[in-house]
Amino acid sequence: MEKYLNAPIKEIITKFPEVGRILEEYSIGCVPCTLGSCFLKDIVAIHNLPADQEAQLMYRIEKAIYPDRDIKKPEGKAMARKAPVGKIQYSPPIKRLVDEHALIKRWLELIPEFLEKIDIESEACRQLVLDGLDFIRSYADKFHHAKEEDILFGYTDKNLDIIKTILQDHEAARSHVKAVSEALKSKDRKAIAEHLSAYRDLLTEHIKKEDEILYPWIDRGLSTRQVGELFAKFNEAEERMDKEVVDRCEKFALEAMGRIQKMERKKEEVK
Repeated sequence: MEKYLNAPIKEIITKFPEVGRILEEYSIGCVPCTLGSCFLKDIVAIHNLPADQEAQLMYRIEKAIYPDRDIKKPEGKAMARKAPVGKIQYSPPIKRLVDEHALIKRWLELIPEFLEKIDIESEACRQLVLDGLDFIRSYADKFHHAKEEDILFGYTDKNLDIIKTILQDHEAARSHVKAVSEALKSKDRKAIAEHLSAYRDLLTEHIKKEDEILYPWIDRGLSTRQVGELFAKFNEAEERMDKEVVDRCEKFALEAMGRIQKMERKKEEVK
């Protein structure tokens, strides 16, 4: 089993698909991961399962790999973790990132409704797309992602595959934003919908991965001194950001729903 503990998870899942299904029962999303080069032992450590659940998980994985091997079954029920147990307690600087996610999710949750009603010939609609892109670039990326990339990830090993996956998500998100911007210029409604939807799907899963897995894992490794340093560095980074830009972005997220409803009312009046 030792060789599989130190093997990339994608290789294991390809050879033993049941392992992927088992991991999904424990809310460990290795199957859809685009990299899949994390070692099995690291995946288990990062997800910080309770000892009894970890024992059951490893037992089931070993049985999936070696079905004919006589393996001692751990005591207790084989209960899979469907959701994080209890409310996650974050340190103050990490909680700030989680709160920023909450604002980003306000816009993400509105994208499907907006795309149903999008009228590319409408100036108000095009402006909403532009403002949405500004929110993503200025708040989600320059304000939020920059604190992760420039500060937070310096408190861990940037060569870890989970960090590489997060950074890859950031780059993929930027590509979708660029594609929406280009599609808006040519009034390509299909491309706008395709890339905004892809961005929403990507960021929704990305935020879940950070809030429930990456942030708690980094938090557990921070000393009291490092928590204080991180808090101070976040403050410094935010002070360098134009407050008017941040206020504008927050205003957009809070008012986007009203703007979508207003566009729909105007569309009905025209009919």
